[in-house]
Amino acid sequence: MQPGVLVCAPTAAVLGLFCRGCLSRVQSSPSRSFRSLPRQMSRWNSRETCSPPPPQENPRVLITGGLGQLGVGLAQMLRKQYGTENVILSDIKKPSPHVFSSGPFVYADVLDYKHLRELIVNNRITWLVHYSALLSAVGEANVALARKINITGLHNVLDLALENCLRLFVPSTIGAFGPSSPRDPAPDLCVQRPRTIYGVSKVHGELMGEYLHHKYGLDFRCLRYPGVISVNTPPGGGTTDYAVQIFHDALSTGHHECYLRPDTRLPMMHISDCHRATVEFMQAPECQLSLRTYNIAAMSFTPEEVAQEIRKHLPHLKVTYNPDSVRQTIADSWPVRFDDTNARRDWGWAPAFGLEELVSDMLRSIRDKRTNEGLPVS
Repeated sequence: MQPGVLVCAPTAAVLGLFCRGCLSRVQSSPSRSFRSLPRQMSRWNSRETCSPPPPQENPRVLITGGLGQLGVGLAQMLRKQYGTENVILSDIKKPSPHVFSSGPFVYADVLDYKHLRELIVNNRITWLVHYSALLSAVGEANVALARKINITGLHNVLDLALENCLRLFVPSTIGAFGPSSPRDPAPDLCVQRPRTIYGVSKVHGELMGEYLHHKYGLDFRCLRYPGVISVNTPPGGGTTDYAVQIFHDALSTGHHECYLRPDTRLPMMHISDCHRATVEFMQAPECQLSLRTYNIAAMSFTPEEVAQEIRKHLPHLKVTYNPDSVRQTIADSWPVRFDDTNARRDWGWAPAFGLEELVSDMLRSIRDKRTNEGLPVS
């Protein structure tokens, strides 16, 4: 059986594809009615549970917020495994010609429940990756909008995933922790209490997804991402975005002004590791998962440490520090390191990039990108 293929309960029982815990949960679940459920008759108020749809060759994937930092790369990885037409990218922004020509793209506003439902039904979606969100610093500047997108949009997605028995992935973040959380390292289960609307919305998503899994059988999956570092998309308003901008500045002007103190240590990850973790987690059999939300980790560094590593390649790099009070306060409330022991044990997570590999790859990729675009390289 290919990774990620969903098998109906009776077939799985015959073939022995469920572990004992998964099978007992499925056998004890009441049968599902396949009627169409209107919005006001959410399964939240019924006794029905979510059982897998009939088997099919490959999952049909919809990615919301797909033009942000993570969506395009994840779509490329999934299309290589499951076929271009089986992975639909969506957003409310206009895609670049390259993205538009590389595979299916649709307009989707996560606040428009009816349209989102039509997309899921008409395209026979089985996996939903929900990337739509306002990030930490941007969210603090517009709390009302962040509440709408990060919480109301999430509830729309949860309802639709439950109604259509989707495998749902919603990323969480380092921002889901707060100043009272353990910081070095932060475990999967601990006090969180974030102090940003971004973090509050992520904790809300973790708990709602876990609740719907245990009560109704929703196949909810969540990874707490550290700061994600990539070449292909510009910084999007996150507190860890300095770790992307510093590479662009190193190769363009040779000077970077950092909005965090030089000793601010935070967990970070190369984007290819982030994509691979997401795909491997989505493919993992349910019976291997002891949690619904996992930390994943790769490395942890300070602005000064990444600057020193860059100077091994570009000795002229100059970094000045002008801490921004909002972002510095946010960073000081976040963990220094993640404990990802459970992810490594349950579904075999292991990163490929450390700091040295990350810096070499980022500089090479940005240099190639600038050269191809006819831009000067410092």
